[in-house]
Order: sequence, then structure tokens, then C-alpha cells
Amino acid sequence: MPSPLTGLPLDGLPSQPEPPTVLVAAALADAWDDAPADGPTEHDAPRTGTTIVVPVLRGEPGESTASGDADGDAEGDADAATDDDAAGPVVGPGGPEVADRWSLDLLAQLDAHGATGAAGEITRVPLLDPSDEDAVPRLLLLVGIGAGSPADLRRAGAAVARACRGRDRVVSTVAAATDDDHAVAAHVAGLTLGSFSFTWGASAPTSTPVGTVVLAGLPDALVPVVDRAAAVARAAWLARLLATVPSNVKSPAWLAAQARGLAEAQGLEVEVVEGPELERRGFGGIAAVGRASATPPCLVRLDYVPAGTSRAAARRLPRVVLVGKGITFDSGGLSLKPAEGMRTMKRDMTGGGVVIATLAALAAVDCPVRVTGLVAAAENAVGGDALRPGDVLRHYGGRTTEVTNTDAEGRLVLADALAYAVDELDPAILVDIATLTGAGKVALGQRTGGLFATSDALAEGLLATGRAVGEPLWRLPLADVYEEKLASTVADADNAPGGPGAITAALFLRHFTGGRPWAHLDIASVGDAAGDAHEWTAGPTGFGARLLLDWLAGLDPAALPR
Repeated sequence: MPSPLTGLPLDGLPSQPEPPTVLVAAALADAWDDAPADGPTEHDAPRTGTTIVVPVLRGEPGESTASGDADGDAEGDADAATDDDAAGPVVGPGGPEVADRWSLDLLAQLDAHGATGAAGEITRVPLLDPSDEDAVPRLLLLVGIGAGSPADLRRAGAAVARACRGRDRVVSTVAAATDDDHAVAAHVAGLTLGSFSFTWGASAPTSTPVGTVVLAGLPDALVPVVDRAAAVARAAWLARLLATVPSNVKSPAWLAAQARGLAEAQGLEVEVVEGPELERRGFGGIAAVGRASATPPCLVRLDYVPAGTSRAAARRLPRVVLVGKGITFDSGGLSLKPAEGMRTMKRDMTGGGVVIATLAALAAVDCPVRVTGLVAAAENAVGGDALRPGDVLRHYGGRTTEVTNTDAEGRLVLADALAYAVDELDPAILVDIATLTGAGKVALGQRTGGLFATSDALAEGLLATGRAVGEPLWRLPLADVYEEKLASTVADADNAPGGPGAITAALFLRHFTGGRPWAHLDIASVGDAAGDAHEWTAGPTGFGARLLLDWLAGLDPAALPR
């Protein structure tokens, strides 16, 4: 499986930890012996033994199956149930083999630590082999998988990823506990994303993601399912990494360089519009937002065509256009943010990072339609040539905006990209994704993204996919009653017409979509995670890559508007 960092220049950064490599093996006994390491890397810790992971389901009253005595500990996640909710945890696939090989009573271990089988609950049991004094100690993790739903297996995977940081190799039978391909894919996502880390210290980190995870007990027929799931999870890792990079490194030009590198590695076409060319071609919003920065703005375009498609056939395929907000740092401009409000603004290009990561993984999920990704990249800075309140901008296509708040800059750059897409790309569907409004966060909290859409079918598809992959959205109304708030006495619209802020921002953008089927994902609510929670790690989230990849891969070209 290619690294998600393949093709990334990552100029200015130290080497970053890689996500786990996920493999498939038919039998647990064939996989649990320690495999030789491939060789040390900069981030390698001293070698550890194989960690064996066995699933534990939350059983019905009276159910219990398994068959030691060892010191361990049970860690329950926030969703662990009380003793009254269920009884009799059931040890899943791999339990009998482990119990027999190490002479353990697994139920006694679970009972001693009060384990219930709740999703993400971990019970640790050291495994010592008395017949081999030189053996590297192994570790057994009994991980709760709840009722075995995709969400339960995703949470279990994330819990294993955290528990196995610093370990060389994990062999797990968790995926063998389900016959649902979606649950297997969800488990791979949890295993990958729960171990995400970014490092920039004076020395190598002492705790890094596990190197290899072997999913034992799976037939060869599931290898494509696992490989596809790993590609999607690695795209989400990449989106999270791009959002995490500090802005003293991450300029618009740096972001464009990452796109170029990925395009070369993944066979995408790439174009970067920058410098005087931006204004000459009419991208007045992007040019104005970025003009005060020492790092000039740009528009990045990436194009994907399904493998094996001729030029003539490609022209007949419908095209989906993704537009991402690429504000590499948002000071608020002259409408300056307070210090606390600026603290997380390195991630204000999350939408753009998601678009780049999504385009780079489309071939891995066999996306059947043409996809173009546009990233409107700029730094919203303060300077002598900064955009001012009261300025009037002319966007691509001619529509004008009166700027009454320079901290409402995201919609200014998105407007240019959306209008360009309508004019030049003939999209069947337009989707933009942006950390756009604090109002969205007030409305939805930090676990759910906002969705606006002009098409019920488009909205339903995105909502269903978000639920399935663990990136949930909530549809908000494009309420025409607030359209009058956009009015300006000097221009076609005001960029900051007031509340309800998420709705008026969406209404502003709708004017640039040309009546095409359009969805607007306002992910300001989910742009950051306050702490580790399941597959989310504290800091920027990269929310949206899994959602968009699964949605795009499932599109039927024949069903899309022409």
C-alpha cells in the first residue's frame, strides 16, 4: 500500500510518522509469531513483540464463552455501558486459540477487570512464553466491539491504535468477527486514524504508530476491501496532516507544491494559477484576500479521469467539481481576530486539504466519474495593501461584493472558484467544503458538519454516506427569507450580512453556482477535535475526505445530470 506521503515534498518539515500498513492473513496461528523488522527508521523505538488483539462482544444476559491469570487493565471509552446494560461478554474469533496456546482463562481476565465488551474497551494481558527465555514478550489486548456494528468496529480499531503506539506489529482477529464489509472497512479506518501523529521536536518521538497490522482470519476475497479501506483512511490521514502543518511552513505556494507532487505520483493533471495571472483571469476575490501576505495567493486545479478512459470517452463522462477553501492562515485581516480566535487558524485550509487528499485517492477507490478539484489558496494577512472594510471586489464572472468584514474571507475565495467551475468545467454536481462559519459551530457543536444543498437527492446521498463512514452531517436550510440580508447599496452583495451566519454565508455562495446541483459543506464545527475521541485525534481533523471518497466512488455516471 503506497504511503499517503508519497509525492509530498513536505519542504521545511522533519520526517513524519507513517500510518500503519494493514495486511490480511488467513489464520491467526500463522501470523502471531514475531516477524523480522524491515529495518530501523528515524522514528523506530526498540523492538517489541507482537501484540495479539482478540474481539470481545457485549453479550446477552447469560452468554459467555472463552477460556489465566495475568495482570492487566481495562479501559472503557466514554460510551461504555453500566453493568445493567448487558451481561456476559463473549470472546470472539481467536479467543480459543490464544487461550489454548498460553493456557489462559480469558473470561476470568475480563471478569477481574470488570470488562463489558463495550466498543473501544481495552483489557491488557501480558503473554509470557515459559518455553523460550529469549522470546520477546507479547501483549494480548481484549478489545470490546459492542454489538459489532461498523461504528463499534471503528471505535475498537481506534482504541487498539492508541493502545499499540510504540509497538512493532499487531495481529488482530477483530475483523473476523463480522461478515459486513462496511464494518471491516470501518475497523481499518479506526486502526489508521486513531494512531495519527505529527511531530516537530528536537529528537525523534518515543511513541509512534504501530508499523504493521495483520488482520487474521479473513479470506483472500476481502483483500480488495481492506486495501480500499486503507486507501480511504490514508487519504483522511493526509488531509489531517496538511491541516496540522504550521503556517510558517504552509503558504499557498507550499500547498500548491504538495498538490503538484501528489498529481505526479497519482497520475492527475494539475494547473496552478498565480501571480498577475490571477487578476488577469478575473479571480478578484482570491487576489484581494491574499494580496497583503508575503506569500501570494493561487488557485490550484487537479483533474482525475477514470483509468483506461479515452479522451473521447472522458468528455462524455459527467464531471463532479470539488471546491476547497485554502486559507493557509486566517488572521481576520484588518477585521482582526482576537488572539484566542487565531490559535487554530493554521487549519483554515482544511477544505482545500480534503480536496487535495480526495483527488489523490480517487484511483484507489475506482471512482467512475471525472472529478476536478479546485483549491482557492490565500493567506488572510494584515499589511499596507490589505483588503479593507468598504472595498468592492469583482469576482470571476463579474458579480461584485462589498466587503464589510475582512474576516468573512472564505466566501470571497470560494465564490471565484465556484464561478470558474460553472463557466469553464460544465459540472454535473458542485460540492464545496470549507471551515467557513463560527455560526455553524454554535448550531452543531464539534461532532457534526453542516450541509446545505439545492438538490434533495444530492443531500440525501451525502447525509447517508456521512453516517456510514463516521463523518456525520446535518442539513441546514437555504432559507430564502434571509436573502434580503445580502443586499448592498453599492455592490451585488454584502460579504458579512449578519445572522443566521451559516445560512447567510450559504446564500451568498449560491449566487455563484449557476443553478447547478450544489452542496455546501460548512465544516467549521468539526475542523478541530478538542481531544482524542475514537478515530479523531486532538487538533485538526481533516474531516470530509472519507465522506467525499465513499460518496464519489458510489456515484452512477448514468444517473447524474448531463
